[in-house]
Amino acid sequence: MKKKPIREIVLRTASRLFYQQGYSNTGINQIVEEAGIAKSSLYQHFRTKEDLLMAYLEDTGAQTTAALRKAADRHEQPRDRMLAIFNYLEELLKQPEFYGCRFLNIVYEMPHDNDRVRERIKVQKDTVRQLFTEILTPIQKEHLADEFYTLFEGALIGNKVHNAHWPIVSATNTLKRLL
Repeated sequence: MKKKPIREIVLRTASRLFYQQGYSNTGINQIVEEAGIAKSSLYQHFRTKEDLLMAYLEDTGAQTTAALRKAADRHEQPRDRMLAIFNYLEELLKQPEFYGCRFLNIVYEMPHDNDRVRERIKVQKDTVRQLFTEILTPIQKEHLADEFYTLFEGALIGNKVHNAHWPIVSATNTLKRLL
């Protein structure tokens, strides 16, 4: 069996901890201990904790985009593609290990002036907006992309605040009415 590279072990461990307990509540010593590595090994790959956070955001961003595209690409019609994304989100929200949107969780923890992290999160969120625009363009409804993006984000926030399923149901029902 091939051993995983240390960078991957560190990133997977940090990703799990950042998501489960938050960036601020996760210390370098905990990451090192749970990854089973020497602290110097971590610093060979990530100069700072924020560098590790940036790798986490980039990695999880790619995974999120791929999952949304995969859900949409199972369908041909734009309406069905949009509904598939919202259905994917609904299934995600039902999972017991769902602790909220990884990007929103981090942005809430960041000081307002941490432009580096906020810009990385904005890139990811703009990728979702662009995906919606891309899906809606063939039916000349691209002007609704920001409205659907707001519904999508609102469902994530509503779920986190209320710890309930109704925000995604409401968002999906609104999407159906608008399309």
